Amino acid sequence: MTVKAFASQADLEEKQVSFERLSEHAWAYTAEGDPNTGIVIGRDAAMVIDTQATPVMAADVIRRIREVSAVPIKYVLLSHYHAVRVLGASAFKAEGLEQVIASEATLALIKERGEQDKASEIGRFPRLFRNVESVPPGLTWPTLTFSGRLTLDLGGVKVEMFSPGRGHTAGDTVAWLPEEKVLFSGDLVEFDATPYCGDAHFEDWPATLAAIAKLNAAALVPGRGPALKGAEQVAAGLDGTRAFVSELYAAVQSGVKAGEELKAVYQRTMAALRPKYGHWVIFDHCMPFDVTRAYDEAGGTSHPRIWTAERDVEMWKALEGA
Repeated sequence: MTVKAFASQADLEEKQVSFERLSEHAWAYTAEGDPNTGIVIGRDAAMVIDTQATPVMAADVIRRIREVSAVPIKYVLLSHYHAVRVLGASAFKAEGLEQVIASEATLALIKERGEQDKASEIGRFPRLFRNVESVPPGLTWPTLTFSGRLTLDLGGVKVEMFSPGRGHTAGDTVAWLPEEKVLFSGDLVEFDATPYCGDAHFEDWPATLAAIAKLNAAALVPGRGPALKGAEQVAAGLDGTRAFVSELYAAVQSGVKAGEELKAVYQRTMAALRPKYGHWVIFDHCMPFDVTRAYDEAGGTSHPRIWTAERDVEMWKALEGA
């Protein structure tokens, strides 16, 4: 059997980084569809939302922050537990880091599957873990967790952190600047980039996006893709993510109800979604994971199964093997 390598292993081209100011206190660090980082800078402290995948990669975030501010970076917020978002956290210890913040649900997922996710993600997407040897042994653990809502004053700007509902994971957390109407969504929202749904809750995700829409954000930093500015762009990000998640799940549900095997459902879903979404970043990488998780959920598995490096290979062989 001929098995293609993970689609992401062929993605070796470096991306152009942008560091963009969105409001008086908010910035977006984006890189042409690679994982984004959000930054909030107050008079007394700064907060980073998602850290990049390694300390070496996080160092570039720090360099750009230092071009505009010398305040200590006291807070790191983990929007969720995925390794590509959290393993750069140690780089901020030398910059005044006091707390690594996450939801209680995210902490539970780190305990349950953090080690497996770390090995899985590093194996899938080597470019995103550049200088992985700089990651300290072990996992990134939050030092401050919360349920409900947590508000911090960074000096002249308040940041509200809360979970609008399950979607990309069970622990998704957003950061919201109510006075400036800027939202950092993590991977609950993507723009011109394919949502990764391997740990998703498809039935909940559209309602979670509807809750985000009610904030009427003036700017939104998605998990991937450019920062969205103005009501029209924000709506496009929300609507595009909702459409992809809903259309994929509907296609998979129909196959499950018809009693089709996973590979048949995968091939049909790929054919159905490629014309509309195939140009999105990491489409070919995400779809096998997305369809597999949707197939499980449509079949009654509400809690996502843990992805391991071994399971990744088995799944890819089953769906992409000749």
